[in-house]
Amino acid sequence: MTTADAWSATPVTAVLVLADGTVIEGQGFGATGQACAEVCFNTAITGYEEILTDPSYAGQIVTFTFPHIGNVGTNDEDVETVNMASASGVRGAILRADVTDPSNYRSSRHLDAWLKARDIIGLSGIDTRALTALIRERGAQNAIIAHSPEGIFDLDALKAAAANWPGLVGMDLAKDVTAGQSFTWDETPWVWNDGYGQRRDDSFHVVAIDYGIKRNILRLLADAGCKVTVLPASASAEDVLSREPDGIFLSNGPGDPAATGEYAVPVIRELVASGLPLFGICLGHQMLALALGGETVKMHQGHHGANHPVYDRTTGKVEITSMNHGFAVDAASLPETVEETHVSLFDGSNCGLRISGQPVFSVQYHPEASPGPRDSHYLFRRFTNLMRARRGDAELPEKAAPAAA
Repeated sequence: MTTADAWSATPVTAVLVLADGTVIEGQGFGATGQACAEVCFNTAITGYEEILTDPSYAGQIVTFTFPHIGNVGTNDEDVETVNMASASGVRGAILRADVTDPSNYRSSRHLDAWLKARDIIGLSGIDTRALTALIRERGAQNAIIAHSPEGIFDLDALKAAAANWPGLVGMDLAKDVTAGQSFTWDETPWVWNDGYGQRRDDSFHVVAIDYGIKRNILRLLADAGCKVTVLPASASAEDVLSREPDGIFLSNGPGDPAATGEYAVPVIRELVASGLPLFGICLGHQMLALALGGETVKMHQGHHGANHPVYDRTTGKVEITSMNHGFAVDAASLPETVEETHVSLFDGSNCGLRISGQPVFSVQYHPEASPGPRDSHYLFRRFTNLMRARRGDAELPEKAAPAAA
């Protein structure tokens, strides 16, 4: 090796080891140690802090396809985990380029220090395009990510750990990210230079069941005039209905919906039978489908990004959505009383449903979109209109989604 080669050589301080024994070497940052998880990729070009604090990513390592991550730093305002002191469940972050010093007036901490504080392992300096292509071809991969500043790794042990990790099928991860107790919420969405606001309208009382809920979901409910009471994932139907809500919300969350559904689905059936307006997203959507007699399946690579086109059959319009899910509802398994309302224009997978003649609906994607476009915010108005209709009040117009081209 020449002197120039020695100067340019970058030591390996982190590795990603796939279940098939593939070893990908790079430079570590963030937390040290090792963690088994499923590797997926996210195509969003903004919002890395929101992504890494979304509880729906529990049990996963996120590969960012956008090469420059961390350049605007981090702050306390963009965290999506409800409990600021808790980890979101994300196991790792994989980047193409090294993290630069932040250059944004809102930044309060470097991404490296922020990841250390949240116990998330980082790996940079790898060909994320090649890893993404591998996932697209072979599907989401079980793996182990490891960071050692000394660059010392027991590769045989890491390969064995990755091969023996059981994967997300059958895992109930909602119990790991849900709130430990009930709480109320009144914060409204962020406004430029003003920060977050506070709800001033209590038109409705909504009980939200937290399977891994995000802050921006709660903010949009509050902004829609809802007093929000949040209950943990283990809440019973009696717990929910005793609060005398006008509507019920089933949140997003991580893991296998069939596993969480073992205790959640019977509750959801009782809530549907109550006749109250009910709105579910992501994991809540999947478990609602299970409660109605449908089935869920593990996807090949999942949907993770902020640019997913969805067709709304109820309006005939297309919206660009934010998605984060590795399981999907099998549309063919839905009973005749359940209408498929939304479909993915990428692969035709189910993205929404409603019960004919009942005020119950759900979507697979994240209408709160943090990060992502705001095309789907109209769904929160759709939910409050169901509560208005139940009272006999006049409904308000939905904010239309973008028209199809």
